[in-house]
Amino acid sequence: MRRIFFCVLAGTVAFAPALSAGDAPKHKLVYREAGRFGGWPANHGIWSWGDEILVGFSAAYFKEQPPDRHQQDHDKPEEPRLARSLDGGETWTIEAPPGLLPPAQGGHEPQDMKKPMDFRHPGFAMTVRFLDSNTGPSLLWYSYDKGRTWKGPFRFPQFGNGVAARTDYLINGKRDALVFLTAAKSNRKEGRPFCVHTIDGGLTWKFVSFIGEEPKDGFAIMPSTVRLSRRELLTMVRVKDGTENRIDAYRSHDDGGTWQRQGAVADTGKFGGNPPMLFKLRDGRLCLTYGYRAQPYSIRALLSHDQGRTWGGIVTIRDSAATWELGYTRSVQRPDGKIVTVYYFNDAPHNERFIAATIWDPGH
Repeated sequence: MRRIFFCVLAGTVAFAPALSAGDAPKHKLVYREAGRFGGWPANHGIWSWGDEILVGFSAAYFKEQPPDRHQQDHDKPEEPRLARSLDGGETWTIEAPPGLLPPAQGGHEPQDMKKPMDFRHPGFAMTVRFLDSNTGPSLLWYSYDKGRTWKGPFRFPQFGNGVAARTDYLINGKRDALVFLTAAKSNRKEGRPFCVHTIDGGLTWKFVSFIGEEPKDGFAIMPSTVRLSRRELLTMVRVKDGTENRIDAYRSHDDGGTWQRQGAVADTGKFGGNPPMLFKLRDGRLCLTYGYRAQPYSIRALLSHDQGRTWGGIVTIRDSAATWELGYTRSVQRPDGKIVTVYYFNDAPHNERFIAATIWDPGH
């Protein structure tokens, strides 16, 4: 891979070199259906067990709209779907487990959790998702068989003004986990990130901390978090601040008790920006993937060799989208070291959006 090492601390990068031809990134179609809008994997989650990868997304309905709006029929539901690959992202099958349906779409009514989750179960997966609005409510589902069947939905605490949850959690032990969420602001608009903790397998959740100050205007939402050491965490947050849309980094040295803003890491373009996906590679580097909603509309990545203190140049994973409506990446690393990044994408301004995956080599 061609790497660029003019590194920046708490700053954005001005240009986006593509992967070199020798790396041969492979683009795979995950889901495309006539009359449907495939979107927003970051709202659902991604899980992997070796070469088996599972990712969630929304199967909404297509409807032509003005160019600055989602090409979606808002009078019809966003139905949950899963895409599963057994070969490291090369091929995909689509699943629609009835256990993941929200109550409004015929799913079970939410219940209080009576039996603790086993976060260490080998087939464990958990998703915490908001329902109808950006201020919640949010519900929790979990699986012990790699997402083939799901238990739930279970009620999740709303912590004041409401919780717009997407799936971001760190497992510490059999009954011990941290979950990172978005709360409504004091004016009940979105939003600000925060951290909660359970030590009893999800029977109870304790508020730990807000991540950063409450935004006066705009929002700070959709954290994506990694553990760097026993006490040190790093999270990336999607920020809209006036005309700026960016990803900000926050670091905690006390296991989420307090957070220090490290600064802006990436520009995410226009139209409200795009959420981050932060994860740790097996060689210790960090990788951040995200969508860029300005020309050239693209899916991008950054790599860090020093636990997120500095970042290398932008890597363009995929470009040539026709319009801004893309991104919401989720990414995992395969056993062979390559990265599988899943996102939604487009190839014309007014048509069905689709789910795609790119398999790419992060180099060394």
